[in-house]
Amino acid sequence: MSEHDDKRPEENGDSPADQRDGSGESGSRLRKELPQEVSAPVPAAQDTPEPEPEPEPEAASEPDPEAEPQLTGRQRLVQGLWPPRVSRAQLIVALLLFGLGFGLAVQVASNSDSDSALRGARQEDLVRILDELDDRTQRLEDEKQGLEKQRDELENSSDQAEEARRQTIEKERQLGILAGTVAAQGPGITMTIEDTKGTVEADMLLDAIQELRAAGAEAIQVNGVRVVAGTYLTDSGKGVSVDGNKINAPYRFKVIGKPQDLEPALNIPGGVVQTLEKEQATVTIERSTKIVVDALRAVKRPDYARSSSQ
Repeated sequence: MSEHDDKRPEENGDSPADQRDGSGESGSRLRKELPQEVSAPVPAAQDTPEPEPEPEPEAASEPDPEAEPQLTGRQRLVQGLWPPRVSRAQLIVALLLFGLGFGLAVQVASNSDSDSALRGARQEDLVRILDELDDRTQRLEDEKQGLEKQRDELENSSDQAEEARRQTIEKERQLGILAGTVAAQGPGITMTIEDTKGTVEADMLLDAIQELRAAGAEAIQVNGVRVVAGTYLTDSGKGVSVDGNKINAPYRFKVIGKPQDLEPALNIPGGVVQTLEKEQATVTIERSTKIVVDALRAVKRPDYARSSSQ
């Protein structure tokens, strides 16, 4: 560096103002030579959000009468259940349950109707019904013992062929009585039905026959017509037709069996006698030690049935 350069401005005789003027001219020359500077925009000062004023606590307001009332638990439960939202599966299950309930109700009602007569029966009537059931049980037990006895006789007899022949003849006679091909006699009852109003119908007489069979009747005859297993009854004008034979009142039943079982069976509460009396018919029952059933049925050969031994 030269001494001329090391001289301070005062020594050179230049005042600071002159130096500034020189520097100013050089600066202007430089600005002309250089491209114009673009001043950077001064970023606007961001407005600082003012803090929101804290809400003042409101005074307790009075309840609005038009506001919706608070629901109780029961009310919410009702709103959840109604209106119901039913799916197809739930509907099918509901219908099945309804059908089952209806069937049970009908069954209970039918049983109640059938038992109403016994419910209103007197004590002596109930005792008589129980005795009749005991007698039926005893008859079945006697029949079982009789069959077992026949089996033992066949097994133990020295001449089994002769014993079998004897039992066959006896069985044929019994079957002939049941089939109506032979006459029969024995203890029993006679039942007479007077029908002056003409209100007795075939189904009432059929109920009487069924009740007598259930009580142990072995042979039945109605106004000269033998009643067998295939007997049918129909209404025919003012009378009744039995197996195509028309009969008129009074209807007279001749029945062979144990009188102590036959008569109570007809007189049970709600039974045959009470049903006929409701139709203004008069029923008379007489016991007898000897009843003769002499109406016969012709032997009819089956058209299709054959013995399996043939």
